[in-house]
Amino acid sequence: MTTPTEIASTQQGVAAPKPGTTAPTTAERVTFESQGETIVGWLFPAAFDDGPAPAAVIIGPENYQKEQAPAQYAPRFAQLGYTALIFDPRYRGESGGQPRCYENPLAKIEDLSAALDYLSGLPEVDSERLALMGICFGGSYVLRAGADDPRVGAVATAAAHLRDHGADLAWLGSEEVIARRLARGRAALEKYEQTGEVDYVPCVDFSRGDVGMPGEMVWTWYQLWADRGLWENRYAVMSDAAVLQYESLSAAARLTKPLLMIHSDQSAVPDAVRRHFAVVPTNDKHLLWEGETRHFQFYDDATVIDRAVWNAVDWFARHLGH
Repeated sequence: MTTPTEIASTQQGVAAPKPGTTAPTTAERVTFESQGETIVGWLFPAAFDDGPAPAAVIIGPENYQKEQAPAQYAPRFAQLGYTALIFDPRYRGESGGQPRCYENPLAKIEDLSAALDYLSGLPEVDSERLALMGICFGGSYVLRAGADDPRVGAVATAAAHLRDHGADLAWLGSEEVIARRLARGRAALEKYEQTGEVDYVPCVDFSRGDVGMPGEMVWTWYQLWADRGLWENRYAVMSDAAVLQYESLSAAARLTKPLLMIHSDQSAVPDAVRRHFAVVPTNDKHLLWEGETRHFQFYDDATVIDRAVWNAVDWFARHLGH
């Protein structure tokens, strides 16, 4: 059987399958519909279970494709008895949707709902035992989907980059930068709606501050994927309007599902994670702090991901049943 580290690992130098080619040997390439667009994903069947298996939908960071961090988590979930579904969200990778490389949080949450629809219809999946796992920005999406979708039985996040104004200040540096990016996003959206033309900037860059995900550290990780033709380094400027108007704190405040948050001092905006965790109204929640584990170790470090998945599966099993 293919091991998790054979699926995709930039750290260990193993290439992920190129978009548009076959899925890993442990997975089945699947498609489903979301708001009229075709979503392409990989389904990793549970390695064992008595009867229909519990299942988890895994969603990745901002501007992600399924070959990246989600492809590290899914086979590990499957090996521990959970059917796992990962997918390219609308506008990226193999999935449909225009314009391309558009980061739209609300669309991703709709795609999560469609993924749950798909899993619920599989005879090998127990539709009463469904969970969500969010990595980085994906953590902010699973909080909202978990709060609003009654089918979700439990939620987990890893290195969650959560969405409130304080998080934006820590991420982008100042009120001025936030206002400037929001204004340019709205202008680009208006241009697209009036003309159909899309303004683009790189998604990452070594030195530019106007890109989708600024910062040398982010560029160092993502540029390796772009250089190998496995990820498109492009960002629709209109995304700024959608991203900077999205917040996840209110979702956390109404989330009553069991919640596990895995984070660290060296992961994205730890204070935002503490703020979100504090407002979750249920006592059935746990904040697992990883100390000095670095953010991108949650993307590609086998030991860190093993630990995160083991903890998530343990959490899900306690609340969804074995």
